[in-house]
Amino acid sequence: MNTITAQAISTGRLDLLPLHVEHAEEMATVLSDPALHTFIGGSPDTPQVLRSRYQRITAGSPDPAVSWLNWVIRLRHETCLTGTVQATISPSGHGPIAEIAWVVGTPWQGRGIATEAARGLIDWLSQQPVQTVIAHIHPAHQASAAVATAAGLTPTDEWHEGEIQWRRSIRR
Repeated sequence: MNTITAQAISTGRLDLLPLHVEHAEEMATVLSDPALHTFIGGSPDTPQVLRSRYQRITAGSPDPAVSWLNWVIRLRHETCLTGTVQATISPSGHGPIAEIAWVVGTPWQGRGIATEAARGLIDWLSQQPVQTVIAHIHPAHQASAAVATAAGLTPTDEWHEGEIQWRRSIRR
């Protein structure tokens, strides 16, 4: 499998922009609410820590068979960043698989941004050599389960580190 790189994705209201280290300052503010860590643990990162993380992420996976793809979500009419989406594409016995995730800052939640971003990401992934999309969602995280459902993923009986695996096959 060749390495896949993130490209800009546009949806009705959003621009999903490939992640750059320069996004760290604004994203530190977007992700500053400790409540965002309720299900994933940890605490908000400082701009410096986020900058360092973004440097590692944008350098790419050390495994050439794995593609790390990361975007910031820009709400076009407000010209501000509101969150992130990501996909890790890796080989599997049934063709390439994309593990996706999303997070939207607290002030922008409840406006359908995560759903629109996840759908846009999956639409883009369906144009890539990806057979399956999965997400891991904490069983008590009803908002993320709603996003996954709206994006066409369904829960499985598989668990990963305390989270339920959700899955969608890409039809060609």
